[in-house]
Amino acid sequence: MWKGMIVGLAIQSIMCPFNLAENALVSAILFKGGLNNLKEKRIFGEKLREELDATDEVTDAEGNAIKLSKQIASKKDSSKKDTKSFEDVLLDTWDLGADADIKPLMAMMNKKNVNFATSENGWTPIMIMSGLGAPSAIGAMRQLKSMGANPEKVDKEGWNALHWAAFHGSASAAKVLLSKDDYDGITLGLHKLNDKEGKTPYEHAKEEGNDDVAIVIEEAETTSPDGAAKDGMRKRK
Repeated sequence: MWKGMIVGLAIQSIMCPFNLAENALVSAILFKGGLNNLKEKRIFGEKLREELDATDEVTDAEGNAIKLSKQIASKKDSSKKDTKSFEDVLLDTWDLGADADIKPLMAMMNKKNVNFATSENGWTPIMIMSGLGAPSAIGAMRQLKSMGANPEKVDKEGWNALHWAAFHGSASAAKVLLSKDDYDGITLGLHKLNDKEGKTPYEHAKEEGNDDVAIVIEEAETTSPDGAAKDGMRKRK
């Protein structure tokens, strides 16, 4: 027994230092500056809660598994939901009206979505900008034109972009839509289109008391080369 104990103690006396050196806590104390800042050292490979993902297994003090994977997954799903779609950003921009910051929307714009229409009402970006009234909307309209925005498209009420400008009182937007240097809406016939109620943009402008827009349309029609629009304007008067 005595000799057997001697052999065992001899083996342990040699192996014990090696085992201790492999222990994360002992290694941190002896070789990594002692017990200071153990949280930052993460000597056991621990993670903060926000760093966990669905593949991590978490246990309590007794070693029982804690089902956090669903919580982590749902947290990730909710973060994805926080990322708004193009349609959401477009509608949010409209909701804010003249106070809207159009930069987030314009940052998402490209040639593929420039004629995007909302699912419920068929609103397009050029319509939104035509009626928005925000200071930077006019520059945005010209930028949309360069991407291929089509002002002739109509929403579910039969309104084109000029209807929007007329109804919402944006004379500057109407000028862009009717200007020969921009969309040349007279040639496109934006001013002639009747919506589902049979109303032209000019008629909407007059009904809403947006006389400045009505004047823009009148002047554009008066200076049109064919003269037909001018005659039509006289009849409406």
